[in-house]
Order: sequence, then structure tokens, then C-alpha cells
Amino acid sequence: MRRSIIAASLLMATALGICSAKADSLDDIVKRGKIRVAIDITAAPFGIQNEKMQPDGADVETAKLLAKDLGVELEVVPVTSSNRIPYLQTNRVDITMSTFSVTPERAKAVAFSTPYGAINAVIFAPKAVAIAEPKDLVGKKVGVARGTTNETDLVNAAPPGTQIIRFDDEASAMAALATGQVDAYSSSEIIARSMIPRYPDKNFESKFLLRRSYYSAAMRRSEPELRQWVNTFIWFHINNGDLGQIYKKWVGVDLPSLPPL
Repeated sequence: MRRSIIAASLLMATALGICSAKADSLDDIVKRGKIRVAIDITAAPFGIQNEKMQPDGADVETAKLLAKDLGVELEVVPVTSSNRIPYLQTNRVDITMSTFSVTPERAKAVAFSTPYGAINAVIFAPKAVAIAEPKDLVGKKVGVARGTTNETDLVNAAPPGTQIIRFDDEASAMAALATGQVDAYSSSEIIARSMIPRYPDKNFESKFLLRRSYYSAAMRRSEPELRQWVNTFIWFHINNGDLGQIYKKWVGVDLPSLPPL
């Protein structure tokens, strides 16, 4: 009986070891020769489609550098804010690099790398719209992309009487602001300000800050080796200046000091 229990325990431990070894996709990515990276290509300047209708932007350029270091091909998988986590959980992508802000709630579902960038969440609207603080949102229609930290920040800051209008992606929320369907827009300041040169007659401006957040790559929680490699990639390219150059090129300002995770 005792020998049977020991044998069963050893068999279980072996099985768990095999499952654990198969759970980390770093080796699988290298063997496959391709890494699938989820990026929202409607969130300029982090994800866009260039004049050749190819994915581009700060996150895309960072993902290209990551794939190059890994020695594999990059496949950009377009996502919206709300399906970044489901695409990871259903194994449709290997990692997410889509201005994915770090929060304790999200960390229940995914494993975050150390941050590689920062964004300010703001309320954005035409200059003529009188908004200076949260109380001024009462009676206003405020658009926001569903599934973002901007949505959470807006819900927490908006007083009763604010009409929160949720959209499937940033492009839809921006279009709603541009066409007057909403009075204001809650988003990353960097993303929102990309509207200024596109709609110069609207006189768009940032009204007030909701929160500063830091964004990271995300992967499944069962992949510590992949997470460690991504952390090494970020550490190396922050210290040699590559990620700072990408941020400055696309965002227009210097990469701020980033806290480790």
C-alpha cells in the first residue's frame, strides 16, 4: 500500500513537472520562429496603420525590436482594449504590448513585465467646453474606450449625473468626440492629443489629469521564463537608450523615469 502511494506520488510529481515545463512558451516561441504580439493599432501613436496600411507606432517598433532580439518573426495581432486579456487567455497571442497599464485587478489575470513606458490619463475636450475639474462633468457626455484603465479612472472620478458613453476602441471614441456625439473624451493624453493636428478647427485640449499610470508587456501567469526574458529585454534596452529613442520618436517627449516591478 505504502509503495503504491509513493509510486502514485512520484507519477503525479512527474506529470506536474511535465505540465509545468510545457506551460512556459518561451521555448515554443523560439522553435516556432514567430512571436504573436497583441497591439491595438487604433491607439496612436502607440499603434497605428502607416501609409502602406502596415502596423506601426511605438508599441509596434518595440515589438519588432523584441522579436529581433529573440531571433524570430513578429506577427502583430490587432486587438481592442477590451480583448487584450481574452486573447492571452485563449492562446491567440503570446504577449500583449498595447499600452497595457499595470493594475492589481489585471494582475489577477495576467503576469506583467517591468514597465517600459508611462501615460497620463486625462479628460480631453474642445476648448469651448467648460471643464476644469470632475464636478464639471455633470450633465456632460464623456466617451471612453471599453476595458481600459481610463474607463475605470473615469467611473471613479465622475460625479453622479455624468453620462459615460463606452466605445469598443479608441478610434470609435475619438470619432465620437470629433463629430460631437460626446462632449469630452477620457483617454491617455498622448493618444488624445494625436487628434489636435487632425482636427485643428476643434481646438481640442487636455482639461484635467485623472491619473499617471505605467504600462508593461503582459503574458500568461504560467510563463515565468517568458516574463523573465521580456524583463531582461526591457532592462537592456532602457539602459542602452533604445526604448527611450522609440518613446521620444513617437511620443515627442523623453521617456520618464520608470519604477521597477
